[in-house]
Order: sequence, then structure tokens, then C-alpha cells
Amino acid sequence: MTALRTRRLSRALALLLAAGTALAGAPAASPADAAPAGDIRINEVVTTGDVEDSVELHNKGTATVDISGWILKDGKSGKDGKNGKGDKDGSKYKIPPGTVLAAGAFRAFDVHDAFGLGSDDRARLYLPDGKTPVDSYSWGRHSGPSWSRCPDGTGAFKAAEVTLGAANDCGGGGTMPVAWPGGSSVTNADASHVFGQDLSGLHQDGDIMWGAQNSGKLWRLVRNGSGGWTPDTGGGWRTGKTLRFPGGSGHPDSEGVTVTGDGAAGGVFVASERNGDASGTSRLSVLKYDVSGAGTGSALTAVQEWNLTSDLPSVGSNLGFEGITWVPDTYLTQAAFKDASTGAAYHPARYGAHSGGVFFAGVEGTGMIYGYVLQDSGAFTRVASIDSGMRGVMELQWEPRAARLWAVCDDTCDGRHHTLQVNKAGVFTTTAVYNRPTGMPNYNNEGFALAGADECLAGRKPVYWSDDANDDGHALRKGTITC
Repeated sequence: MTALRTRRLSRALALLLAAGTALAGAPAASPADAAPAGDIRINEVVTTGDVEDSVELHNKGTATVDISGWILKDGKSGKDGKNGKGDKDGSKYKIPPGTVLAAGAFRAFDVHDAFGLGSDDRARLYLPDGKTPVDSYSWGRHSGPSWSRCPDGTGAFKAAEVTLGAANDCGGGGTMPVAWPGGSSVTNADASHVFGQDLSGLHQDGDIMWGAQNSGKLWRLVRNGSGGWTPDTGGGWRTGKTLRFPGGSGHPDSEGVTVTGDGAAGGVFVASERNGDASGTSRLSVLKYDVSGAGTGSALTAVQEWNLTSDLPSVGSNLGFEGITWVPDTYLTQAAFKDASTGAAYHPARYGAHSGGVFFAGVEGTGMIYGYVLQDSGAFTRVASIDSGMRGVMELQWEPRAARLWAVCDDTCDGRHHTLQVNKAGVFTTTAVYNRPTGMPNYNNEGFALAGADECLAGRKPVYWSDDANDDGHALRKGTITC
């Protein structure tokens, strides 16, 4: 078993244990026999492996549904209502009182004590009378490791990873990959052998491109006149600036970079996964650098650090933060974003002075995305934990005009790109999965940046990738995407 699968199964077991408690804080619908039963679907079935026999239900509708007393059964029912392989109606799992499913929610039930799910079997869901069918799914072999509906709640079942209690992993977060939404050709966007290896995060801020390099270096790039980018030759930026932690110590393993709505004047924010001087120890931090008065010096010392290590699940020292982006409070409030720390709608005012938005950071080792309010005081609050549906997140970018969050994986996932938006339940969910452009080999792309809407020409605008491996002597490449 791979370490990746072990981690996913561990998460699935944790979700399964958590499923013993009903979702709280949501208003229940009318009694079960009057509830919109058509919105409740069997969404995932696990029949074998490290997880006990389990059935997951999903509410694909827009209203909370009380499923107290609903009944799960196994067995195959024929057209005459009788079970094709013996009468199994006596074996059933009754959903506990007080169980509700909020809109968009997932809930897994461990049914192995009530009945077993075989290699040629069926899962059936009924209203509390035990006779009115709601949904069912049958299979002819054991799950490998999960039978998952793709997309969630509406699609067909397929073999996938176990994700009980969360959106299904269908090789694309429950959404099947489609062709790149832009041109197929990709060209070099830098001169030969400028950056070398380890150029990771990117962020375009108008006529400036910021680049984070793993060696603890920040680049300020300007346009080269040929549609690409070159290091700024002024202010000591020619070979990039060395980054330091507050106080001038250490070498941050800088992986991602972003700015807020104030642009670079409000500081440049870098995501780091460790201190290069103690490379065996995780240090999942967001660092703020003042570049407005950088002068000609060759180093930048962080003016503030938010060390988030203790607030996050443990990961390998080289499997931590890879990407970071900033999403404005205005979008989050308009979209009725749900604050995971309170279980209610996100209200920026409760956090006092902060950046005017939420920072989202992606983790390489787990594929998780975490949203944080980073307060000016140095305090922080996690307001979102999002499973990207990918093996790892290497880059995050917020696209304002399209109001979508991009999550990007490298060659580990064949260069897949996911877009996410806030759904009706107030949480970020995958809306599309794109393959990389056909004209780009499966490079180790760890950075991705989109041009602004002002650069749209004939319905397309530029996008850029940074290749951590510096293949063929180039670390930056350019493509296009529809506006």
C-alpha cells in the first residue's frame, strides 16, 4: 500500500468515526415522509479493504433533510419486489434519531454490524416505513477500494479512492477532466538558464511578476518585450533577493507567493514549508515582506510571520505549503461563504484588522487547501479546510473576474488544474477539472499565474507556468486561456 493511500484511508476512517454525530446547527426539514427524498442519494459504497462495510449518503439539494429513521438494506430486489438472492429485508440499518443532512453534505454509515456487503450485492435506501424506496446501487464485484458516484449525487458509479464523509475522488474531485480551455500551444517565457531549478510559486501583479524559489529567494520580474519575463535589473533584484525569517535568521523554503488587494504596496506574502537551516522539521508559515523600500540590498527580512504548524495535521518537512493566494472578503461575503470555525456565515468584522480577505494555502503531501484569516496582530483563524481532490496542491491562484479559485498539481497528477467556487452550502467545491494544454509535456510545473482581464485579446489572455525542474534550460512558459 502506498503512503498516499494510507493517508487517504486514515482520513476516511476519521470521517467515518465522526459520522456518529449528527450535523448540528442546521434547521431540520419536515418529517421524513414529507422530506424531498429525491435529493438524498447513495453516493459511495465500500465493501472491502481497511474500512468496514459502509454506505455514504449525499444531499444534492438546496434544503436540509431530516433522515432520522430512514433504513439501509443490502440484497437484490427483483421486479416483483422480492430479493433476487434470498430475502434480506430482515437485515437492516436504521439511521439514528436526530440525523439531518444539510444541503451539499455527506454522511457515512458503518453498516457491517447490521449486514455485510458482498462482492455481488446491492445497497438500498428506504423511508422509515421500510417499503418506500429512495435510492439503490448494485455491483458485481468488491469495491476497489470504493464505488463512488461521479459527479457527486448525480453521476454514474465508478471505482475510486475512499472519501467517506467528503466529496468523491473521481480523478478530479468528482468532476471529470476536460480539455484545456485555451490554446494548445505553449512557448518559453524566459531566456535560457536564467533561474535554474526550484522556481516554484508565481503571481502576476500588473506589469510585475513575483516568483518564489525554494532556495529562499524572491524574484521581481518585469516584461521582456517579447511576451515573457526577465529579472528586474534595479533595486538589487537582478539575481533575486534572499529571504529571511523575522529577526534576520534562517532560510525560508519559499514555495508560494501572493499579494492582497493593495498589491505589493501592502506587502508580498510568501508560503514556506520549512527553515532551510533545519530542513528536517516542518515549519508551515506565511511570511510578509515589505518590498516598497527594499533599496539595493540583496536580502529581505520578514516583517511578520504566521507560523501555522501547530494548527495543521502533521506532514513531511518537504510536503507542506506549496501554493498561496488571497481571496477578498467582498467575494466571500457575497457568496455566503461558511466560516468553518463558527459554522455560520463568514463575517470579516469579527476578526478585526486583517488583510481584507482570506489567505488560502495548498499542501503538497495531502492535497488539502486551508483558508486562514491572518490578523495584523499576528493572530490567525482557520476558516476553511478543503479537499482539492488531487494528490497534491502545488499552486493556488484567485481569478477575480471569473470569481474562481485555481488549484494546480504538477507532473504527479499529469498537470491537472481544478477550479473551485463557493456552492449553495457556502463551501468551496470543484466546478471544473482541466487537463494541461496538449502542447506542453508533463513538466514539473509548481507555479501558475493568470494575467488580468485587461490583457484579454480576441477572447483569450496569457497564463504562465514555472517549471521547478528547469527542463531544457527554461523555468517559465506561456500559454493562453479563454477570458
